[in-house]
Amino acid sequence: MQHSTVRRAAAGTAAVALTLVLGACGAANEQNSSGDGSGLSGTLDGAGASSQEAAQQAWRAAFSDKNPDLTVNYAPIGSGGGRERFVSGATDFGGTDAALEGEELSGAKERCGGLVELPVYVSPVAVAFNLDGVDELKLRPATIAKIFDQKITKWNDPEIAETNPDVELPDTQITPVNRSDESGTTENFTDYLSAAAPEAWPHEVSGNWPVPGGEAAKGTSGVKNAIDAGQGTIGYLDASQVGELGTVAVGVGEEFVSYSPEAAAKVLEVSERKKNQGEHVFAYDLARDTRSSGTYPIVLVSYGMACTDYDDSETGELVRAYFEYILSEQGQQKAAEAAGSAPISQALRQKLRPAVEAIGSGS
Repeated sequence: MQHSTVRRAAAGTAAVALTLVLGACGAANEQNSSGDGSGLSGTLDGAGASSQEAAQQAWRAAFSDKNPDLTVNYAPIGSGGGRERFVSGATDFGGTDAALEGEELSGAKERCGGLVELPVYVSPVAVAFNLDGVDELKLRPATIAKIFDQKITKWNDPEIAETNPDVELPDTQITPVNRSDESGTTENFTDYLSAAAPEAWPHEVSGNWPVPGGEAAKGTSGVKNAIDAGQGTIGYLDASQVGELGTVAVGVGEEFVSYSPEAAAKVLEVSERKKNQGEHVFAYDLARDTRSSGTYPIVLVSYGMACTDYDDSETGELVRAYFEYILSEQGQQKAAEAAGSAPISQALRQKLRPAVEAIGSGS
């Protein structure tokens, strides 16, 4: 199997609230704890993956309802910018669709004392298109790769027609749309193409789009708008942003699987935690080339980045409380309602709890 990496309320009152929130460790407590850290105050600044934007809006709104004196900011500037700001210390926390690696991982550990990196948002990456009269297409991985590599250029190409015999396909030029900014969504998508269709996709896995000549747009919303504005356009974006666009059912083994939170969550069942990254780093190697029935393999696992050491303890307490909420059953359900994401399981939440407790702990 081929794997790839996908990458601050008075102190006493806050401590009591946080102890109550974070002390729960049994299954019953897990079910009943919302992790809202009520009564906190101050400001937290975060930035990063635009894929998390809808979920972050929902998390911030719900958390602020319980903590009206607390302001949580999140700028959806993209994963690359989010990692850069977090590593440099410009933000208190960050979001990224691609786990930290190399110099960024080393820099984050140096900045943080101990890095905490946790999967907070799991979502399918949809391959979406705008083609009059067509709502869904079945495409094999190699066909998708050839379209985005600009080797298949017309919608009625025989390779597309073969898997869609009942669809009337027009002789319309295909216009691939890609991210113009460094993007974790791009890295996840090229990672999928590289693993699932290596013969048809000769490019390196990267957060920067490797094929020149297509239409480029900034951010998830930019890609969505560009696909909407064209005819014959096709692109890749977080599934929460698809709206009324047509979508691709992806070839997996002998079947074609449409995206859904449930189908996306299944890929984690055959994926493993990346080794030797740090005690509190939960980055996963995703099995992109799975042939498991009902599994949607173009999955984005977006991570939250935080530190065990902050310059002041209040910041650490606030980040800890916010992450506790994000990863709570209530927080994950809020994201699912707002963004169509797949809630992480209770079992995984329990595995992540010690890492959450380590945020701002100084150890």
